[in-house]
Amino acid sequence: MGLFRGVKGSANASHYTTLLGHTLPPTPLWSPFPFTQFTTPEQSIAITIDNSSVFVPGGGPPQYGFRRTELISQVDGNHTATYLEDDVGTSVFHFSIREDEARRLNYSHEYQIVWIEPSDGSHVFGIQLALEPIHQEEELTSVVGSPFTDPTGPLPDANAHSLKVLDHALNVLFSAPFTPSTWHNFAVQVDWNSRTLAALYSKDGAELKAVTKVVPNLSTPVGAAGQGDFHFGVLKLPLVNPADSAANQGDVVHYGIQEGTTEGLIYSGVFVERTTGGILVGNGRKIKAL
Repeated sequence: MGLFRGVKGSANASHYTTLLGHTLPPTPLWSPFPFTQFTTPEQSIAITIDNSSVFVPGGGPPQYGFRRTELISQVDGNHTATYLEDDVGTSVFHFSIREDEARRLNYSHEYQIVWIEPSDGSHVFGIQLALEPIHQEEELTSVVGSPFTDPTGPLPDANAHSLKVLDHALNVLFSAPFTPSTWHNFAVQVDWNSRTLAALYSKDGAELKAVTKVVPNLSTPVGAAGQGDFHFGVLKLPLVNPADSAANQGDVVHYGIQEGTTEGLIYSGVFVERTTGGILVGNGRKIKAL
């Protein structure tokens, strides 16, 4: 995959991201000896947000409605160079997610945590922890928590603790409880030419299994317009502030209520592969592309 650049607040990157060493081993899925700790060179990474996690995009106003920290894949300092490696033919995006028990999320909010974002702001696929996907115009690929609604509904939402795999049109393809003390392993196969998706999933050291069929993803833009950045991290949406104007209440990027608490998620097993030789499913095994 190469190195990563980040979307973050005003502090140094080390304030928001921490390699965990032997404190918490990565998912055992890629260990040569399943369920044995400390057998891989990989480290887990904790990605956190706090009240300083206000991103200021180039040429734009601060995103006061969000609290966000994300890593974006790049090659030699160039994030668009990954498009030529990852966003062609058929590729599989792998990532494993675990709850940060020391910095728990507030499930009254919506969280977006993994996505591929083309230049139009849509998302090639997504994983969500919320009742329904609400925001196609913002980074909705992996989301946790209660969906942003205006006016605010009952909180937290009944399905706030469920991970959902979404397609570009925000249809839910697969759902699984986001259970604590568990690595949730995902692989999403993207056929960039045929514009289809398929998802695999497992827990901890269990091998990945297909949990969807190959499904059309035809709302994705064709060709280069459908290629985009691979994000993973924590993006926390606000709650509606009754004191804001009606127009500002709908502007989730710049307005709303944030508690300013320190929260986070833990990631490991983040990589992209081509399907020429099959799909890695863990424990040294491969299967044919879906």
